[in-house]
Amino acid sequence: MPRVLRIINRLNLGGPTYNAANLTKYMDGEYETLLVSGMTDDTEESSEFILQRLDLHPIYIKEMYRELNPFRDYKAYFRIRQIIRDFKPDIVHTHAAKAGAVGRLAAHHEGVPVIVHTFHGHVFHSYFGALKTRVFLEIERYLGRRTHAIVTLSEIQKDELANQFKVAELEKFEVIPLGFDLSRFTENKQGKRKSFREKYNVSDDEIVISIVGRLVPIKNHPMFLRALKIVSDKTTKKIRAFVIGDGEERQNIEKMATELGLKFNNADLTERNILTFTSWIKDVDVSNAGSDIIALTSFNEGTPVSLIEAQASGKPIVSTRVGGIANIVKEGETALLCESDDTDTFAAHLLRLIEDDKLRHEMSDRGTTHVMEGFSHLRLARDMSALYRRLLNQKQ
Repeated sequence: MPRVLRIINRLNLGGPTYNAANLTKYMDGEYETLLVSGMTDDTEESSEFILQRLDLHPIYIKEMYRELNPFRDYKAYFRIRQIIRDFKPDIVHTHAAKAGAVGRLAAHHEGVPVIVHTFHGHVFHSYFGALKTRVFLEIERYLGRRTHAIVTLSEIQKDELANQFKVAELEKFEVIPLGFDLSRFTENKQGKRKSFREKYNVSDDEIVISIVGRLVPIKNHPMFLRALKIVSDKTTKKIRAFVIGDGEERQNIEKMATELGLKFNNADLTERNILTFTSWIKDVDVSNAGSDIIALTSFNEGTPVSLIEAQASGKPIVSTRVGGIANIVKEGETALLCESDDTDTFAAHLLRLIEDDKLRHEMSDRGTTHVMEGFSHLRLARDMSALYRRLLNQKQ
């Protein structure tokens, strides 16, 4: 049985963890997989519970964190080389930037037959200044020459990486969308809706807008607050907004909410302010069920899990049109999209969905069918298995 060493940056909440966990779990029996992970930092919510649900037990590399640190990264590199010598994988598959850099270098120097990397997003715009971005791009091009296959999550992402940024030859790229077990998002939705709304004191006639994700600059929560202010001044409906997640920008976002006159609450769930900061909610199927609209305002994205889960839950989406988003929603059918940082259009889309009950319910019905057909965890395992087999056959 071929052996796969799967390496992920860290187990924080988001698409990479689900992807690595589902591939490890649902390719079992066809490939023997060892999952290796770096460490989350204090500003992030751990997603170890995802692996616990799947009965997966990764090896942790205590020197590997998100931030660049030459001393720690050097130690992580040699730790991975030792794991490769002990496990003797036929394939090393890395997920996201840090694991991709350290893991692919180690695999190359240990002579692993097949090296695969998945881009879950990229940092080539909207993250850093021009010089730092250029350095990261040259590193990825160097690594691309030492990689046998590069997996992207969407055709848009593939086009950006291959044609715009020229990370590697086009022939090395393979589009394999994310895949999840989405069944929990379709089950007992009314019961979950009642539970969420009772906990947060939301009445039946209030329309809930939720934005799910890390509170970091790239997610552009200030645009969400500005749009919420516009909508609250114009709508004839009762609305509540929930910021689900946490991170380094929370204090700044709360300050901006105050400046905009948006009253909010944190710990006191009995207050009925327009805005609530919940921090992380692990049972996002419950928060989705309690919501009516899911929002996303990012400057840059790979394939946001929150929008796949929103559609599985039957919730219409208002989002920026960035990264691979256009490949995972049906614009005008399951989602209304606008350009990056276009607050006015974003607010107009929100207002339209709030005011038009019929449109909101029609879009809700279309989302579940769309993602159930295209984003199954079993489809993900089949697609990746086919890629592995092809790469191994080419090496024989």
